[in-house]
Amino acid sequence: MNEIKKLIQMALDNKENSYSPYSHFRVSSVVKTKSGSIYKGVNIENAAYSPSLCAERSAMSAAISNGQRDFSYIVINGDSKDTFPCGVCRQFIREFADSDTKIVIANSIDDYKEYTIEELLPYSFSNEDLKDI
Repeated sequence: MNEIKKLIQMALDNKENSYSPYSHFRVSSVVKTKSGSIYKGVNIENAAYSPSLCAERSAMSAAISNGQRDFSYIVINGDSKDTFPCGVCRQFIREFADSDTKIVIANSIDDYKEYTIEELLPYSFSNEDLKDI
Protein backbone atom coordinates (compact mmCIF):
# COMPACT_ATOMS: atom_id res chain seq x y z
CA MET A 1 0.00 0.00 0.00
CA ASN A 2 1.46 3.40 -0.93
CA GLU A 3 2.11 6.20 1.56
CA ILE A 4 -1.07 8.20 0.90
CA LYS A 5 -3.26 5.11 1.16
CA LYS A 6 -1.64 4.18 4.50
CA LEU A 7 -2.35 7.66 5.85
CA ILE A 8 -5.94 7.49 4.56
CA GLN A 9 -6.46 4.11 6.26
CA MET A 10 -5.16 5.61 9.51
CA ALA A 11 -7.66 8.48 9.16
CA LEU A 12 -10.53 6.07 8.45
CA ASP A 13 -9.67 3.99 11.52
CA ASN A 14 -9.13 7.07 13.70
CA LYS A 15 -12.60 8.45 12.91
CA GLU A 16 -13.99 6.11 15.59
CA ASN A 17 -12.28 8.35 18.19
CA SER A 18 -14.36 11.38 17.21
CA TYR A 19 -16.27 13.03 20.03
CA SER A 20 -19.35 14.24 18.18
CA PRO A 21 -22.41 13.64 20.41
CA TYR A 22 -24.27 16.71 19.08
CA SER A 23 -23.80 16.67 15.32
CA HIS A 24 -23.05 12.94 15.00
CA PHE A 25 -20.74 14.02 12.17
CA ARG A 26 -17.35 12.39 12.64
CA VAL A 27 -14.19 13.84 11.11
CA SER A 28 -10.66 12.50 11.35
CA SER A 29 -7.37 13.96 10.21
CA VAL A 30 -3.88 12.51 9.99
CA VAL A 31 -0.90 14.72 9.32
CA LYS A 32 2.57 13.69 8.30
CA THR A 33 5.41 16.09 8.91
CA LYS A 34 8.33 16.57 6.57
CA SER A 35 10.51 14.86 9.20
CA GLY A 36 8.28 11.75 8.90
CA SER A 37 6.33 12.01 12.17
CA ILE A 38 2.61 11.21 12.05
CA TYR A 39 -0.09 12.78 14.24
CA LYS A 40 -3.80 12.04 14.41
CA GLY A 41 -6.75 14.21 15.37
CA VAL A 42 -10.53 14.07 15.48
CA ASN A 43 -13.29 16.60 15.85
CA ILE A 44 -14.08 17.27 19.49
CA GLU A 45 -17.46 18.90 20.06
CA ASN A 46 -18.62 20.92 23.03
CA ALA A 47 -22.14 21.67 24.23
CA ALA A 48 -21.38 25.39 23.86
CA TYR A 49 -20.33 24.78 20.21
CA SER A 50 -17.77 27.57 19.81
CA PRO A 51 -15.08 25.76 21.87
CA SER A 52 -15.38 22.75 19.54
CA LEU A 53 -12.18 21.66 17.83
CA CYS A 54 -12.00 20.42 14.24
CA ALA A 55 -9.99 17.32 13.39
CA GLU A 56 -7.50 19.19 11.19
CA ARG A 57 -6.59 21.63 13.95
CA SER A 58 -6.55 18.78 16.47
CA ALA A 59 -3.97 16.78 14.47
CA MET A 60 -1.88 19.80 13.52
CA SER A 61 -1.90 21.10 17.10
CA ALA A 62 -0.58 17.76 18.33
CA ALA A 63 2.27 18.04 15.82
CA ILE A 64 2.97 21.70 16.63
CA SER A 65 2.95 20.94 20.36
CA ASN A 66 5.71 18.44 19.65
CA GLY A 67 7.83 20.98 17.78
CA GLN A 68 6.74 19.99 14.27
CA ARG A 69 5.74 22.80 11.91
CA ASP A 70 6.51 21.51 8.43
CA PHE A 71 3.83 19.31 6.92
CA SER A 72 3.98 17.08 3.87
CA TYR A 73 0.43 15.64 4.10
CA ILE A 74 -2.82 16.64 5.76
CA VAL A 75 -5.41 13.89 5.25
CA ILE A 76 -9.08 14.58 6.02
CA ASN A 77 -11.97 12.10 6.13
CA GLY A 78 -15.50 12.83 7.29
CA ASP A 79 -18.89 11.19 7.40
CA SER A 80 -19.98 12.78 4.10
CA LYS A 81 -18.46 12.60 0.65
CA ASP A 82 -15.62 15.07 0.10
CA THR A 83 -15.41 16.55 3.60
CA PHE A 84 -13.35 19.72 3.15
CA PRO A 85 -11.84 21.80 5.95
CA CYS A 86 -13.93 24.68 7.28
CA GLY A 87 -12.81 28.28 6.81
CA VAL A 88 -11.12 28.46 10.21
CA CYS A 89 -9.17 25.27 9.47
CA ARG A 90 -8.15 26.54 6.04
CA GLN A 91 -6.68 29.65 7.65
CA PHE A 92 -5.00 27.52 10.35
CA ILE A 93 -3.54 25.23 7.68
CA ARG A 94 -2.37 28.31 5.74
CA GLU A 95 -0.16 29.33 8.66
CA PHE A 96 1.89 26.12 8.36
CA ALA A 97 1.38 24.70 4.86
CA ASP A 98 3.72 25.53 2.05
CA SER A 99 3.26 24.98 -1.68
CA ASP A 100 4.52 21.38 -1.30
CA THR A 101 2.01 20.41 1.41
CA LYS A 102 -0.61 18.04 0.03
CA ILE A 103 -4.10 18.30 1.49
CA VAL A 104 -5.85 15.00 0.82
CA ILE A 105 -9.65 14.85 0.90
CA ALA A 106 -10.35 11.15 1.32
CA ASN A 107 -13.57 9.21 1.00
CA SER A 108 -11.78 5.84 0.99
CA ILE A 109 -8.29 4.56 0.24
CA ASP A 110 -9.19 4.43 -3.44
CA ASP A 111 -11.33 7.58 -3.66
CA TYR A 112 -9.40 10.73 -2.77
CA LYS A 113 -8.26 14.05 -4.21
CA GLU A 114 -5.14 16.10 -3.51
CA TYR A 115 -5.08 19.90 -3.19
CA THR A 116 -2.68 22.66 -2.20
CA ILE A 117 -3.56 25.36 0.29
CA GLU A 118 -3.51 27.86 -2.58
CA GLU A 119 -6.30 25.89 -4.26
CA LEU A 120 -8.39 25.69 -1.07
CA LEU A 121 -7.76 29.25 0.12
CA PRO A 122 -6.86 31.57 -2.76
CA TYR A 123 -5.85 35.15 -1.97
CA SER A 124 -5.23 34.19 1.63
CA PHE A 125 -3.71 36.26 4.42
CA SER A 126 -0.43 34.84 5.72
CA ASN A 127 2.77 35.71 7.53
CA GLU A 128 4.06 36.97 4.17
CA ASP A 129 1.54 39.83 4.41
CA LEU A 130 3.10 40.97 7.70
CA LYS A 131 6.69 41.23 6.46
CA ASP A 132 6.39 44.86 5.35
CA ILE A 133 4.92 46.05 8.63
